[in-house]
Amino acid sequence: MAKLRPSRTLSVAIDRPPAEVYAFAANPEKLPRWSFITSVALEDGVWRAQTPAGTVGIRFVDPNPLGVLDHFVTVGPDNVVYSPMRVISNGAGSEVLFTLYRLDSMSDEDFERDAQTIAGDLAKLKEVLEASA
Repeated sequence: MAKLRPSRTLSVAIDRPPAEVYAFAANPEKLPRWSFITSVALEDGVWRAQTPAGTVGIRFVDPNPLGVLDHFVTVGPDNVVYSPMRVISNGAGSEVLFTLYRLDSMSDEDFERDAQTIAGDLAKLKEVLEASA
């Protein structure tokens, strides 16, 4: 049986309707506008993203009406990282939740750095979407 990994769920409230937040965040082409990803391109049916650490593959779950934005980040041939993400209703707006799992190879400092990066990405997502209102 696999052991449970430590995790942290980060969230941000966004003053935009859930359907709008979901549509924007689910579009891989929009990732450079709000995340640490610097560029993204569809190559041979796979989304390839440039990050400060190099090129990764990204695959989102199929579009759905539930606000599920789970995605899989391929960082190596045998290294795929599952990243659960949701957009849920919060009053007239939205709450975006991202769960970060601590991988076996992560130090405490790596885990904290990743959490800070995700918190910054969520803050940028809020900024971009609320500015477009």
